Parts: sequence; C-alpha cells; structure tokens
Amino acid sequence: MKNLFRTWIHYTLCLVVIMAPVYSLPVQAAPLLAVQDTSGMDPLLKKPYLELLQLAPTVQFTRQQFDQVRKRLKDDQKKRENDLKSQQKNLESQIKDAQERLKKIGDNRQLGEDAIAAERHNLHCRIQDWQSQLADTKIALTTGVPVEYDNLNAKLDLLEKWPAARMEINRQLESSQASQRKWGDAQDIGFRTIEANQQDDIKDGQEAVNQMKQMGLMPKPIEDAEITEYVNRLAQNIARNSDLQVPLQVALLSSKEINAFALPGGFLFLNHGLLLEAQTEAQFAGVIAHELSHHVARHGHRLMKKATIASIIYQAAQIGAMIFTGGVVGIGAYYALTYGFQGLGLFLSLQLLGVSRDYELEADQLGVQYVWKAGYNPEGFIEFFDIMASKEGYVEKTSFFRTHPAFYD
Repeated sequence: MKNLFRTWIHYTLCLVVIMAPVYSLPVQAAPLLAVQDTSGMDPLLKKPYLELLQLAPTVQFTRQQFDQVRKRLKDDQKKRENDLKSQQKNLESQIKDAQERLKKIGDNRQLGEDAIAAERHNLHCRIQDWQSQLADTKIALTTGVPVEYDNLNAKLDLLEKWPAARMEINRQLESSQASQRKWGDAQDIGFRTIEANQQDDIKDGQEAVNQMKQMGLMPKPIEDAEITEYVNRLAQNIARNSDLQVPLQVALLSSKEINAFALPGGFLFLNHGLLLEAQTEAQFAGVIAHELSHHVARHGHRLMKKATIASIIYQAAQIGAMIFTGGVVGIGAYYALTYGFQGLGLFLSLQLLGVSRDYELEADQLGVQYVWKAGYNPEGFIEFFDIMASKEGYVEKTSFFRTHPAFYD
C-alpha cells in the first residue's frame, strides 16, 4: 500500500511539472544545509509537499540518515499501534464487565427499585462512554495512525528522491520524450479517445444512482441554487476541456464529509464539505478533474466486467450494517456514522469505478491535464492534498486517503 501511495504523489508531482510550465515551481537560491544528525529532518517532515519540492534540492542528508529516520518512524508507528491495541483491549474488557453487571443487577435483593434504576443508568452511561472511546481507538488504529506515518514516510522519500527525479523530468522535457508517454498528447485533449464507448456506461450509472437512493445511501442535494449553479458551471468547464464524451451530471450533496465520488456514465457527486474545505478554486477544480477522469477512462466499465451493480450494493449494505449497529455515540459515533455512509460511498466508488491504485494514477494523469487545459494551476490538487495531509485528528483526513493515495515513490 505504501509503495502505491508513494507512486501516486511522485506521478502527480511529475505531471504538474510537465503540464504546467507557466506555473513552474520557483527555484530559490539557498545554501546547502549540512546536517550531521537526523533531528534536522523532523521540522522538514512537517512542511507541505509543495514547500518540500523547493527545499529538497537545498538540503543534504546521507543515505544512512534517511535509513535511520525510516527505522525510527517504523518503530514509533509500531509503538503507537501497540499502545492503541492495549487501549482497545482494556476498553473491550471494561464494556464486557459492565454488561455482565447489567445482567446481574436485578439479582441484588438488598437494593430498592430506585437504586437499581440508578445503578443501571450509571452502567449505561459508562458503557456508552467506553463504546465511544473504543470507536475512536479503532479508527486511530486501523486508519489514522497508518495515514499519519505514511505521510511522514512520503515526505521523507520526497526529500531523498525528488532532486534526481526533477532532473530526469527536465531531461525528458528537453529531449521531447515526455510527449511519448501514455496520454502524453495533451495538446489533443477533446480530439482523442482515451476509452471508447463511454455512452454505454450511462445505463449502469443511472441504475446505481437509483439503487443508492432507494437504500438511503445518498445524502440529499444542497438546495442553495446559487452554490449549485456555481459548482455545476465549474465542473462543466472542466468537462468541456476534457476527453469526456457523455453529458456530465453534477450533484452537490448535503454532507460535511470531505470527499467526492463518481459513478459510471458521467454521474459526479461532490460533498458540500469538500467545497467548504477547498481554499481556492484551483484546489476544488483539481478534485473535480480527478473524479471526472474516472468517467473518461471508463474505470466503472472495466470493473463491471467482473461484478454486477446489485452485488456491489449488497456488499456495501453489509459494510454499512456492521458500522451502524456499533451502538457508539459522541465523536466516535459521528465519525462512524459519517464514515459509514462515506465508507459506503467510497466502497461503491472503489468497486463501480474500479478505483484500484492503478486507476487512481490514471485519473491523476488525466486530471492534471484537464485542469491545465481549463486554465487552472495544476498545483491546486497537491495544495488541497497538503491541506488534508496536515489536518489534525483522524476524522478530517482518513476517509479522504482511503481512495486518494498520498505518497511519493
């Protein structure tokens, strides 16, 4: 998973450099920083990816220093995960003990009805609190901590490998080799065929949308006409500057979750939380272009050869059932429920769009081309990625990274 994540950020950064000479990263003259110990790396790992692109050629570390930091990060991650496992075990034990006490509370003949009711209420509150903590702990263990350390390792890889990679990119640009790569004919956007017969996906996409609505897996659309018109206008502009050959149907959903997903045949769903989180139009456009690229490459069709929509919806519903019956409350419940829906959305996106990491790389390559063609700074998507990667807390960032790999190779 890590190697695939790192491949994504490398690929995207390379595409930004290739596709956006106008927005080329500024080269700042700076003296080489001779670092004798690894403590100098820690502040760098907290910086945004785009800033590290500028700093990487100006810092100097040895291979041994990079390896030493990698080992330290690995050990730190293992320790935190072990601590979380212990915390999870303790919480599960406390919940089990409290539930056993609930079963026996009525057997205490010395307590009156009021005392029994008070004790039962007290146990309910404790179980509720422990379940909330348990949900947060599981999220941190399974997703939050891995995401955090994957980002740190990605930035470490960027510091080590970007200078040589940048030189190779420049060499390819100077020798015109960049245009010979797959889909390197960016000047012909709109006049080339990425994947034929896109119109054949419309029926499957509409069926998926209908079933999701019937099963209650789709939040209601935002009713603000001005906002929805703006989002639709922006998305249609990107579509006109892409290789999309079917009408784009855009829906802005009333969900605070920071995410977007696409269904076959030109159905694009954007959460209101995504719009609120983006700081610039270029950032928002980058996410739209990425999702739109799934339509162009017909990722849904390529997976649907192996699975039916009904079976995918059924699997998604099973996942939802496991999440929604957890009985947790508080912030743990909020995230579990939000993640439940978004997990369903992302699971459907993974299945219906075939969002394997290979498909993500394809969507990134095309997406960078489309935002460039539409007149936006291609760095916007990486800027948005930086925002998500630097978020504090697992609620804000983990769901985004489930299908948007975060790393450099």
